[in-house]
Amino acid sequence: STPLYSSAASDVYKRQITQTSNRFQQGVNRLLQSRVATILATPHGVDRYLEVLNPMWSVDEVRAEVERVDYLTDDSTTVTLRPNSNWQGFIPGQFVQLTVTIDGKRQTRCYSPANSVHRADGRIELTVKAHANGFVSRYLREQMSVGEVVTLSQAAGEFALPAERPKRVLLISGGSGITPVMSMLRTLCDEGFSGPVTFLHYANSAADMIYASELESIAERHDNVTLLRCFNDESEHGELTGLFSREHLFRSVPDYAEATVFLCGPPPMMAAVEKIWEEDGLGDRLHKEQFTLASPDLQSDNVAGEVRFLQSERVEVNSGATLLEQAEEAGLTPQSGCRMGICHTCSCRKTAGKVRDIRTGEISDASEEIIQICVTVPVGTVTLDI
Repeated sequence: STPLYSSAASDVYKRQITQTSNRFQQGVNRLLQSRVATILATPHGVDRYLEVLNPMWSVDEVRAEVERVDYLTDDSTTVTLRPNSNWQGFIPGQFVQLTVTIDGKRQTRCYSPANSVHRADGRIELTVKAHANGFVSRYLREQMSVGEVVTLSQAAGEFALPAERPKRVLLISGGSGITPVMSMLRTLCDEGFSGPVTFLHYANSAADMIYASELESIAERHDNVTLLRCFNDESEHGELTGLFSREHLFRSVPDYAEATVFLCGPPPMMAAVEKIWEEDGLGDRLHKEQFTLASPDLQSDNVAGEVRFLQSERVEVNSGATLLEQAEEAGLTPQSGCRMGICHTCSCRKTAGKVRDIRTGEISDASEEIIQICVTVPVGTVTLDI
């Protein structure tokens, strides 16, 4: 049988349909964003009515449908999302805030897309390692299902592959920190990047390594990509063994000083890498992202006093936990996202008292200031405008 259209003609037809659909959607969005639509939708808002018709519809919110849920390792979940037309894309390395509804409450966390920015179908891939105390990560692992609709923020973050690609790239990751650098590697490969790329990953064991088989395949297909796997157990078949060290660099990446480095992983590993780059005066070549707090002592120096919530007219005994946790323990629901001081969603005004940043240990006694309550603990009595 003879096809009705040539392949080229079919592609042109598909593009015309897509362009027409996009123009129609843009026109609808302009109408829905108008003052008239806002007045007619009061008090609930336009989105409230749109989501009754289709949960993916929104005037300006990024919503995404779960298309696939995969399990690459025993404790990780890979979710493939189809975003609506409000999604503006991302730069490899950036993160998004994912919001899911659990037991009727919206919960938000930060995750880095792992896919190439050149993915043909426009889908977003998030891979999350489930932690014992990870409320959202456990939900994704145990309850997330195909067809569920979630909310995303637009991509953000300064940890990103520069538009002018470096001549020599070194990607260093540990555990679930593999996701942003995986996006970088996939993107570079899709672009036909020909410069040398070394992918150095640390994991407890081969079974714990996310994207293990794909990384092997990439290294086999791309002569410029070198894969170095480092496992704690000497019986595992990795190129390296043990924790990150200068010896690993000397032995396996002798030209590391010439590379632009992108680093993401557990705090101890990242600290070890940073120390060597600082000692060698290479700090300007090291770019890093961290999604895990470095096991801080959550107790403040002085657990006496109270935490006063101004707007809510609540007063609670200071427990020494983070101000976000104390607000939630008091029955309040302040906005929050990453819970580790990255996204600034939880920022609020402190009107009185001293606080300590659990990341740095620094104490601030400014009478009024904007603070991130997910990474600060009170030192004595503190008043928040919540």
